[in-house]
Amino acid sequence: MTGNAGFMVNKVAGKSAVTESWCRNPLKILTPCPRGPTVSAYLSSFGGGLVAGDQTSLTLNLGAGARCFLTTQASTKVYRNPAQKPCSHELIAQLADDSLLVIAPDPVQSFADSSYRQSQKFSLHSTAGLVLLDWFCSGRAARGERWSFQRLQSRNEIFVNGELRLLDSLILDRSHGSIAGKHRLGRFNCVAMVAILGSQLKDHARALLQHMESRPVERGSSLLFSASPIRDGAVFRVAGESHEEVGHHIHHSLRFMRGLLQDDPWHRKFRNN
Repeated sequence: MTGNAGFMVNKVAGKSAVTESWCRNPLKILTPCPRGPTVSAYLSSFGGGLVAGDQTSLTLNLGAGARCFLTTQASTKVYRNPAQKPCSHELIAQLADDSLLVIAPDPVQSFADSSYRQSQKFSLHSTAGLVLLDWFCSGRAARGERWSFQRLQSRNEIFVNGELRLLDSLILDRSHGSIAGKHRLGRFNCVAMVAILGSQLKDHARALLQHMESRPVERGSSLLFSASPIRDGAVFRVAGESHEEVGHHIHHSLRFMRGLLQDDPWHRKFRNN
């Protein structure tokens, strides 16, 4: 099934507000907080995920000074797909001057024999800010399905004033060998990429870089992380033995967002962090 959706957030009378929204099954947009200092929006779908042949797309536009936090109701499940029919999600976002977009979904959970492709493209004004979380877990590990999908592909492109600032591409393909092999993901059940970019966020990104540089790498640790600087931002990568541990680490690292959003949208999921 092909589904598309989109919404616009603008600053109206000093507050961020959803000024336009539309969707087509199986994709849905829930906006429990359509107006306030920050608009909170949740992506949802029938069955909580994607079945063989589902292709969804989302268009998002932020006006000048608007703030938006975009997440999901739960992990995006990619169901078994023995026929290898196309299964994908595409996001295109435009961020105007002084706007801020935080995309922090729950992880993608690909079931055994599934195939999934994701493409996300962001176009930012030079004064806009973006925090992007892109992460994946090994599948239904409790049922012995660890990295048992056929293929998972994710591509993120971030442009600032038309200039490509970040291109991040990941392909995990079973035809290249066991994804769970010790020379690939091994004991880890979750991998994540976090991009923090924009002139309004560069000081926070620099502080995180300095913090991670000061922390030693412990042999056999259940959580590994790395950081790389980019112009006006940074890219962080995390691998963990559980997605809960990775999630808590990311939530703690991004706690500076509470002040920028004037809210802590993760507090219900990470109460103890």
